[in-house]
Amino acid sequence: MADVEAKPAASQLLFAPAVAGHGDPDGAGVRAVDRSLGTTRLRSLATSSPVRLIAVGLLLMSLCLATGAVTATTVGDRQHGLRVLLHNTEPDAHSAHRLYTALSIADAAASTAFIAGGLEPQAVRDRYTQALGEAAAELVTTSNPAIAPNPVHDPDARLRTAMVTGLPVYAGLVETARTNNRSGYPVGAAYLSEASHYMQTTLLPMAEELQNLRAARVADAQHDHVRPPWLAIALSVLALGALAGAQRQLARRWRRVFNPGLVFASATMLILLAWTVSAGTMSAAAMSEARDEGVVPTALLTESRILAQRARAAETLKLVRRDATGDYDRTYDADVERLAELIGTYPASAPAGGEVRTAVAALHHWQLAHRRMNDALAVGDVNTAAAVATGPGATDAAVHVDALDRALERGIAQTRDTVRDTISQAARALNFLETAALVLAVVAAGSIGLGIWPRLREYR
Repeated sequence: MADVEAKPAASQLLFAPAVAGHGDPDGAGVRAVDRSLGTTRLRSLATSSPVRLIAVGLLLMSLCLATGAVTATTVGDRQHGLRVLLHNTEPDAHSAHRLYTALSIADAAASTAFIAGGLEPQAVRDRYTQALGEAAAELVTTSNPAIAPNPVHDPDARLRTAMVTGLPVYAGLVETARTNNRSGYPVGAAYLSEASHYMQTTLLPMAEELQNLRAARVADAQHDHVRPPWLAIALSVLALGALAGAQRQLARRWRRVFNPGLVFASATMLILLAWTVSAGTMSAAAMSEARDEGVVPTALLTESRILAQRARAAETLKLVRRDATGDYDRTYDADVERLAELIGTYPASAPAGGEVRTAVAALHHWQLAHRRMNDALAVGDVNTAAAVATGPGATDAAVHVDALDRALERGIAQTRDTVRDTISQAARALNFLETAALVLAVVAAGSIGLGIWPRLREYR
C-alpha cells in the first residue's frame, strides 16, 4: 500500500511539468497549451459554416456594389465625353472649317476684285472684307476649355497664334496691290500674286493643319465612345456567375433549391447587365451613324468647298497676271477634277443629296464658262474673258461659282445637323443608367444580406 502511495499516477507524471510550481515555475507549458487550443479554436471558427456564409455574403455584396460603381462611373464618363464633343470639340472643328473656307474665299475675292481694273466692284470688295473678318473672328474664338492658350505646349494655340500674326501681312499685301491697281500701276498685280502665294503656301496650310487637328479630336472621341464598356460588362457577368455559384452551394448545404434573396439579387444584376449592353449598343450605333451619315459627308463637302474656292482663285489670278505659262490652268484643272470626283460620287443615301445635285449642275455650267473665258484669252480678247469670269450674266462664271458655294454651304449645314442630332441621341440613350446602376447595385447587395440572414439564424 505504501508502494502504491509512493508512486505517482501516470497522468500526474505526464502533466507534471505543466503544473505551476512542479518543475515549471514560469507556467510556459500552460501558455503553450492555451495558445495551441486558441489556434485550434480560431481555425475551427474560420472554417465553420457561419463564418463561411458571412464571407460569401460579404464577397457577393462587394462584387455587386463594385459592379454598380464601375458601371455608373463608365456611363458618367461617356455622357461627359458626349457633352464635351457636342458643345466643345465639334464646334471647334466646325470653326476650323469656317476659318479655312473664309481664307479661301478672301483669296478668291481679292483676285476677282483686280480683274476689272481701277476701282473694284463694291460687292466683290464687301465679300473680301467679310471673309477676312470671319477668318479673324474664328482665330480668336474657341469653345473648348481643353485647348490650352500656351502656344509653346499646344499645337492648336501655336497655329492660331501664327495665323493671327500672318493675317495682317496678307491683308497688307492685298491693300498695297489694291492701291497700285487703282492708280493704274502694273506692280499691283505682282503684289496681288505675292499675297495669294503667301496665302496658299503659309496661311492655308496652317489652317488645314488646324482643321485636321480638330477633326482628329472628333474622330478620337467617336472611336472611344464606340468601344463597348468591357469592364462594366465583365463585372456584371462575374457577379452573376458568383451569385449562381453561391446559390448552388447553398442548395447543396440546406437542401433548398432557391434562395429568394440571391435569386432577386441575380435578377437585379441581370437587369443591370441587359440595360448596360442595350443602352451602350444604342449609343454606339448612334455614334456610328454620326460618323457615317454626318462626319464623313461633312468632310467631303468641306473639301469640295475649299477646292472650289482654290480653283476660283487660280482662274482669276490667271486673268490678273495674264499668265501664259499654264501654271494656273494646271491648278484649276486639278482642283476641279478632284471637286467633280467628290460631288459626283457623293452617296445618294447621305444627307444633303439635293444640295449636292445642285452643286454638280453649277460646276458643269462653271466649267463651260471657264472654257469660254480661255477661248477669249486665246485670241487676246481680255475684256470678254474678264466679263465672262466676273459678269452677272446667267452664263458667266461668277454666278455659277456663287451657286456652287451656296449649295455646298447648305449641304455642310445639313450634314452637320445630322452629326449633332445623332450625338444627342447617343447621349440620350445613356440617360438614367448612371443612377440606375447605383440603385440596382444597392438593391442587389441588400437582397443578398436578406437571403443570407435566415441561414445564419439557424446557427443560434
